[in-house]
Amino acid sequence: MTIQKKPLYTASDLNGFDVDRQLGRPGEYPFTRGIHPTMYRGKLWTMRQFAGFGSAVDTNRRYKFLLEHGQTGLSVAFDFPTLMGYDSDHPRSEGEVGKCGVAIASLADMETLFDGIPLDQVSTSMTINGPAAILFCFYVAAAEKQGVSIAKLRGTVQNDILKEYMAQHAWVYPVEPALKVIVDMFEWGAKHTPLWNTISISGYHIREAGATAAQELAFTLANGFTYVERGVARGLDIDSFAARLSFFWDIHNDFFEEIAKLRAARRIWARHVRERYKAKQPRSWMMRFHSQTAGVTLTAQQPLNNIVRVAYQALAAVLGGTQSLHTNSLDETLALPTEQSVQVALRTQQLLALETGIAEVIDPLGGSYYIEALTDQLEREAEALFAEIASIGGVVRGIESGWFQRQIAQSAAAFQRQVELGEKVIVGVNEFLSEDDHPVEILKVSNDAEDEQRRRLVRLRAERDNALVERRLDALRQAAESDHNVIGPMLDCARAYATLYEIRHALERVWGAYREPVFF
Repeated sequence: MTIQKKPLYTASDLNGFDVDRQLGRPGEYPFTRGIHPTMYRGKLWTMRQFAGFGSAVDTNRRYKFLLEHGQTGLSVAFDFPTLMGYDSDHPRSEGEVGKCGVAIASLADMETLFDGIPLDQVSTSMTINGPAAILFCFYVAAAEKQGVSIAKLRGTVQNDILKEYMAQHAWVYPVEPALKVIVDMFEWGAKHTPLWNTISISGYHIREAGATAAQELAFTLANGFTYVERGVARGLDIDSFAARLSFFWDIHNDFFEEIAKLRAARRIWARHVRERYKAKQPRSWMMRFHSQTAGVTLTAQQPLNNIVRVAYQALAAVLGGTQSLHTNSLDETLALPTEQSVQVALRTQQLLALETGIAEVIDPLGGSYYIEALTDQLEREAEALFAEIASIGGVVRGIESGWFQRQIAQSAAAFQRQVELGEKVIVGVNEFLSEDDHPVEILKVSNDAEDEQRRRLVRLRAERDNALVERRLDALRQAAESDHNVIGPMLDCARAYATLYEIRHALERVWGAYREPVFF
């Protein structure tokens, strides 16, 4: 489904346009123009580079490098074993430890990761889903070890399991218990970590898997509505948790479409949360979100072109009103980024913020015939998809039947056909080819991280109180069996230095593991 665009937009394209209802003012319902009255004139967006590789020691050094160069928030990239809930010495982890992110197998690793970085003075985002609650507990316990009040912790854990079943496939438990843990986090976080975003509802991975802008918008918001419904069904007051729900959007190449997508997203969310779910607090209506430039648009051919792609995508995110932003590095399609390429990506944001004048005017594209018409069009497309999702029984039923997976796969295949037929130009790939692709130096992660992690885990298990660990794991199992909130018992396991897989396995014994049906 591709948004059809006219060659020229005029006032006639906005017939019936209600300025107060559809546009409003920045910082006011429906937040089309942004969630803050002053936007970047009051405070710039958070510059948050996604980083992690090797051991916690390696990544701690990279974090300090980024903070020294002006980054204003941290974003943790975990390796694949961690994303799937395996310890670094588990047989399934072999050869993958530290390769695509940092290896974190216990509170000890989390303490090392943030050694010398005061957790009450930095905002941290953690991109993890299936075992998200466990990593969150490691982080909370690490803050306690630093002597930091957990009520002061600021940041986000992605924790969006529905899009994992749709697109990214880093799950652990079946759908229903996985949703239960997320609502447990809403409940626990509202009481203990009120400044922490307990979920980042992510369109990014849906788009990276091949969805269109309209599908990313609709599928992500539908997931968000599902989380709200599960929280309300638990008996939670929507205003007790809705303000801590955040979002995460992919910023692709179609410049104006991406800006309109972000504006439409805010308006749709505000309307549904206020009118459909009856939230009373304006903070519950506000959609706060992080953005990341589109990794899937980066090319291995002529990689220096990626600097330009990222700059324009970053500009779209800022014109769309993002609260924080990650700019991809030019070499990320080849390997984890080098320090030099990360610095260029961070400098891209700093140049935008401080040299272009973009932060001086609030929503400068507001009122544009094209932008407003495109925002309306994307909103209509999303509402049509909401109706279709409802007709198949809702989000969970759509996942179980493979409906979402097929929709995304079909869009990805259509895009690929356009590229192969030359209908969609990718500079340096199917047009403007060059025999000299200007190869760049890439980061190579050694196998030392895996060896060191194995040694660390041996020491950990030898030095901790193993009897205490077993008691804590048993209490966690009992909480799961009794359908109690599992976050408190899980945090107790983390404090006792139970490992990631031990905690995962304790719950797996109660809930089982998810096995995806065959849909194709």
